[in-house]
Amino acid sequence: MENLPLLGGVEAGGTKFVCAIAREPDQPLVEERFPTTNPDETLARMVGFFRENGPVSAIGIGTFGPAELNPDSPEFGRILTTPKAGWAGADLVGALRAEFGDDSPISFETDVNAAAVGEAKFGAGQGKANVCYVTVGTGIGGGFLHERKPIHGRMHPEIGHTVVPDFNAEFEVPNPGSACPFHENCFEGRASGTAMARLWDQPATELPADHPAWKLEAKYLAHGAMNLTAAWSPDVIILGGGVLQQESLIESVRTEFAAIAGDYWDNLPPMTEYLVTPGLGQQAGIVGALCLASGRA
Repeated sequence: MENLPLLGGVEAGGTKFVCAIAREPDQPLVEERFPTTNPDETLARMVGFFRENGPVSAIGIGTFGPAELNPDSPEFGRILTTPKAGWAGADLVGALRAEFGDDSPISFETDVNAAAVGEAKFGAGQGKANVCYVTVGTGIGGGFLHERKPIHGRMHPEIGHTVVPDFNAEFEVPNPGSACPFHENCFEGRASGTAMARLWDQPATELPADHPAWKLEAKYLAHGAMNLTAAWSPDVIILGGGVLQQESLIESVRTEFAAIAGDYWDNLPPMTEYLVTPGLGQQAGIVGALCLASGRA
C-alpha cells in the first residue's frame, strides 16, 4: 500500500471543512477539520493543508451547494446561489489550481453525492446499484447513484426543496412555519435541524428522546422518503446527518413510512434494509471525496 499514490479529499460543508489524505479511500492517514468561516480564510486553510501534507496525485471535493458541477462551464468548481452568507461564487477548484496548477486532477461533486459514493463503496450501500443518501442537518440534501454513478441534471438534485405537507398544526409547535427563506412547504424548511430548532425553540441535540418533536420529525422524514421512492426507486435510502444521531428516530421513520406507503411498493426490501443509517457514520463524506480522487466513483 505504501507504493500507492497519495489522494486528497475535501468535504466542504456549510459548518465545517474536512480535509484528508490517504492511499486507500477508507483509510485516511491525516485529517484536519476546521470551521467554515469566510471563503478567503477557509479556502486558504484548505490549500495550506495540501501544501503541508502533499504532494497528492488527485483531489476529490464534495461540497455544499448549489454548485456548478459541469466541467465545461466557466463557473465549474464554484458555489452558486446559496443562503450561506458570502459564499455565492466562491471558487473551490480555482483556489486549488491557483496553487497546484491548472492541470491538477480535481473531481468536484456535491457533498451528498460524495457521501453516497463512500457508502456505496464501503458502507451501507455496498452491493447496491441505486443508492440514495440523505443528510439531515443544518439543511437537507440528497445524493443519488444510478447504476453506481452520481446523478446530475441541468444542475444537480436538490431534494431539500421538494414539497412536503405541513404537519406542524397537528403537534402544536411553538413556532409554526418554514425555516427555508425561499419556500413555505419544502422538506428542508420543515425537517432540517435548523427547522427543528425554530419549531421548538431549542436545538435537536437538546430535545429528549420522548419529546413530540421526534414524532413530527419522523413523519416529515417518512414523507420525504416516500417522495424519493416514487421519483427515483432506489435500492436503499441512507439517512445521515446530525439529526439522525437520535438513535430511536430511524425506527420511527420506518414505522411511519410503512403506514403512509400502504402496499403500493410490495417489492421493497424489509424496512430495516431499505431505510438505514450510514455504515461509515460521520466519515461518509470524506471517504466519498477520497473515492472521487481515486477514480473509483
